[in-house]
Amino acid sequence: MTETAKPAEVKELSFEQAVAELENIVARLERGDVALDQSIAIYERGEALKKHCETLLSAAETRIEKIRLDRAGKPQGTEPLDEG
Repeated sequence: MTETAKPAEVKELSFEQAVAELENIVARLERGDVALDQSIAIYERGEALKKHCETLLSAAETRIEKIRLDRAGKPQGTEPLDEG
């Protein structure tokens, strides 16, 4: 069995691409129509995709800022978003 296209490196995928592939993997595993050895391989890729998505989300969260307003309600600058 030969593959015509090699899967992209997980770290090269955008968040949206990784989520779409992860959803596809979950659907395939839920259907149960994959051989055991292939199930293990795609599960491992799914784990790598999940970690990649978590890393991208964490990076996005650190970049989110909130706008500071002065007493008149005018934008004064930005500061990190509070966590909690």
